[in-house]
Amino acid sequence: MRIIKRTLLLIGLLLIMVAGYYSYSFYHFAQNISNKPDAPKGSTPLIAQAVKDKGEKYTPPKWEGKNRVNILLLGGDSRGMVKNELPRSDSIMLASIDPVTKKAHLFSILRDTYVKIPGEGEDRINTAITTGGPNLAMKTVSDLLGIPVQYYVYTDFKGFIALVDAVGGIDIDVEKDMKYTDSEDDHVYDINLKKGLQHLDGKTALQYVRFRHDALSDFSRTERQRKFLTAVAQKMQTTSSLIKLPKILNAMDPYIDTNLSVTDMLKLASLGFEAKADGIVSSQLPPTDMLVEKNVRGAAVITANKDKLQQYVKDLFAGKADADTGPTKPSPSPTPKNSVKTTAK
Repeated sequence: MRIIKRTLLLIGLLLIMVAGYYSYSFYHFAQNISNKPDAPKGSTPLIAQAVKDKGEKYTPPKWEGKNRVNILLLGGDSRGMVKNELPRSDSIMLASIDPVTKKAHLFSILRDTYVKIPGEGEDRINTAITTGGPNLAMKTVSDLLGIPVQYYVYTDFKGFIALVDAVGGIDIDVEKDMKYTDSEDDHVYDINLKKGLQHLDGKTALQYVRFRHDALSDFSRTERQRKFLTAVAQKMQTTSSLIKLPKILNAMDPYIDTNLSVTDMLKLASLGFEAKADGIVSSQLPPTDMLVEKNVRGAAVITANKDKLQQYVKDLFAGKADADTGPTKPSPSPTPKNSVKTTAK
């Protein structure tokens, strides 16, 4: 009996130590990336403080934990940046979770969408972050979609590679051969993937989500990004990823910029775990049947009726509309595109 008690005591102590280690790892990670200085270890700034300061007047709303939370996911291309240079926005996505129903939505916003940027006039939506930093980007997306955007998470190529490698890679069915030569950075980011089921590491995964050199260009690229991030979310909820959580957090630490506080991260981590990754509703914004291609000052852009777009987002949240995975073929400009809608799985 005494041996059993000692064994149970030992197991209890080990569990406490493990829980303490994981709690410390998460807390340390949250402290590091929350209000991170503008220069991560051994690299140029992710987002220059001077750019962030321009958007200070656009304070995001507070999340109280009971209403829907919306997080802007910004992917940037910071290759070759020098101090205070503006980051180039490579992708814009929005993750939305209802804390009551635990339903999650993942939207990819077409970066050529022509919108009103508060205080800056009209331009492509991906210029908001380069003009006024994450706060202005959140405000611009909020005004476009008619929903509050409380948080942002910004990372670049290196951060994406670090995350995928830390979780042990992702299995993805590559839908076609993808090949593209990129002379920048001595061809480090060339794309060369073959069609079929593949296990992608960080570098090859970056090739997959960046490829857009086909007839559908950014439409198919944003669809692949949603598909890949959903696969990452599913992988993160596995037991093996939970065991490796301290390693994953440590790998991501230098490459993330966010306005999330430690408390907010703890609440969102719990909510994110409860939300089932395989039930994420994934959609392109604006949806295909609202798109109108235009030419503004010699540049090809995309527009959509804002009132109809906001109603579409509300209907998606209410389960009254189908998610839009994008067009199957390009349509002529400037007429609206035909809609191809499917309910996301």
